[in-house]
Amino acid sequence: MELQKFYYDNKIVKYFAYATLFWGFIGMLVGLHIAFQLFLPEWNFGIPFTTFGRLRPLHTNAVIFAFVGNGIFTGYYYSLQRLLKTEMASKWMSYFHFWGWQFIILAAAVTLVLGFSQSKEYAELEWPIDIMIAIVWVIFGWNMMWTILKRRTRHIYVAIWFYIATFVTVAVLHIGNSIEIPYSFLRSYPVYAGVQDALVQWWYGHNAVAFFLTTPYLGLMYYFLPKAANRPVYSYKLSIIHFWALIFLYIWAGPPLISIHTQLGSITGNRLLYYASCTLVGWDDERLTYAEGCMGQGSRRSRSQIYGGGSYRLWYVNF
Repeated sequence: MELQKFYYDNKIVKYFAYATLFWGFIGMLVGLHIAFQLFLPEWNFGIPFTTFGRLRPLHTNAVIFAFVGNGIFTGYYYSLQRLLKTEMASKWMSYFHFWGWQFIILAAAVTLVLGFSQSKEYAELEWPIDIMIAIVWVIFGWNMMWTILKRRTRHIYVAIWFYIATFVTVAVLHIGNSIEIPYSFLRSYPVYAGVQDALVQWWYGHNAVAFFLTTPYLGLMYYFLPKAANRPVYSYKLSIIHFWALIFLYIWAGPPLISIHTQLGSITGNRLLYYASCTLVGWDDERLTYAEGCMGQGSRRSRSQIYGGGSYRLWYVNF
């Protein structure tokens, strides 16, 4: 039997790991700053660039795509090479991915602070940056698929299935939601309008959470957890069921949340009230009694917990 000698590219792993720590600190620092602005508005220093409306999307993008994103790529480049028993297919693609992603983060930070935004949750960035994201993401996926094709192992472990699902689905989500018509260098109109825009946006938003923040880390869990436990996955069959159940069900969990609201436009009077729901937060029953008096008979549920030394009650009133 021939003895094969091969090496892993750990340098790219370190690059993404350092970027994860750096952007995690920056993103959470911005989050802390805008949290102080909620009760100390003067912390915007009287200038538009540091107002809550501009720093809040900077915080969410930095934490999700810079901090979590770089963390995902750290785990990907580390585990993929070891699962496939080969180094990445293309070094220049790996480093193009790294530097391209950091450039996108910097471009996002500058444009958001300057007030350039599409006002879409998790998709605020304007069209030139959207195009850069698509290019860098495709390069990353191409490199990953190429590496899978040149693997030294026959079997494709379930973690890699999650990696592939993340690449394919995020590409579809990003491109589908970011179709827009530019009218200047940093301004554009979405091709969707009204209800359609809301549907597409939250189809993207919900599934960005599903396939950018969930599936990649589940894949990483299937690699690192057995390593940490020093034993294989309890049931590989269950892991396959887990993968397909998540892929087929999770992606459809977003649209119904929006479609309920779109139906309200065609429902009037009592039907509108029938579908409405209200959440009340209070320390006693006075607000609940008021809501029931205004809205009519209803069902109610409460969830109590200790908060600040007192009994804090969250009331859900459905009518």
